[in-house]
Amino acid sequence: MSSQPWFVVVGGFLGAGKTTLILAAARELAKRGTKSAVILNDQGDSLVDTQMARRHGLNADEVTGGCFCCNFSDLIASAERLREYAPDVIFAEPVGSCTDISATILYPLREQYSQAFRLAPFTVCIDPARAAEVEKPDCNPNFAYLFRQQLAEADLVCYTKSDLHNDAPPRARKVSAVTGQGVQAWLDEILSGQLSAGGRLLDIDYEEYARAEAALAWLNLNATIECDPPVSPSMLLGPASDRIAEGVDVVHLKATDYADSGFLKAAVCAGGEEPSIEGALDASPAARHQILINLRAAGDPEPVRAVVEAAVAAMPGTARDIQLACFTPAPPKKPAWR
Repeated sequence: MSSQPWFVVVGGFLGAGKTTLILAAARELAKRGTKSAVILNDQGDSLVDTQMARRHGLNADEVTGGCFCCNFSDLIASAERLREYAPDVIFAEPVGSCTDISATILYPLREQYSQAFRLAPFTVCIDPARAAEVEKPDCNPNFAYLFRQQLAEADLVCYTKSDLHNDAPPRARKVSAVTGQGVQAWLDEILSGQLSAGGRLLDIDYEEYARAEAALAWLNLNATIECDPPVSPSMLLGPASDRIAEGVDVVHLKATDYADSGFLKAAVCAGGEEPSIEGALDASPAARHQILINLRAAGDPEPVRAVVEAAVAAMPGTARDIQLACFTPAPPKKPAWR
């Protein structure tokens, strides 16, 4: 099967649980003796998700500096690199603010690469809490637009975080990467070869699409924090994440700390949900920490940058080798064939 691997695109809005579902699916496939790999995507670089995939033992590649939609050749190059590991399934996770995936990714895959890959139906992950917010009158219209466009082009919809929410539609596909609910059934469905892929081509207004993406500030930060006296990862990352969440309108925040005493990841989604934690919450104090922050927030980049810089400056240590990029995504490119 690895000579023509499945190509599985998993989309959905920021914080919908795409990466978590892919990692859970990879674990399930491994139990079946099926090898998988993943391609992550971001408007910037230094991705928490790529780190996490590799930490979970998954062969991972990434497309940075723009979405899959605008960097299709890079997506194919990543897939070809991963084929060196002979995966049976290659997952691809587009940027959470992207839409028109069927036209920009699935259509060219189907038309030009049908001999190289078997294309699975396009899955869109829906966070039930985000779905409820979209229906409120005061919902950010830009985010509502992106959310609804993503939903409209899905071949298959999965309501995620079923361990936390019971308010998905009655007959919806419900999955939980935490408990494993629905993951096997979802894999069986998308790898059955019985569902069409990329069948829903949307009529996208690219000016409105660009305005919607421009409503987001994108920030990636990588830095070394040296602490004297030593500080535990939880006492470094926890207060910093709280300061960021209090200072900006978080859409999705992921932060990691690699220290000699242990690894810790914290993630915050919009809507006031409790942060999700992974790793050694009880790790002992360490003198050196490598932190990575991926933040997607509503608003302009400069205020977001200022809040994150202040949060890093307030850490109990000295920040060195800081790499920080904060920007608004470039306008998406309309496919030439449209």
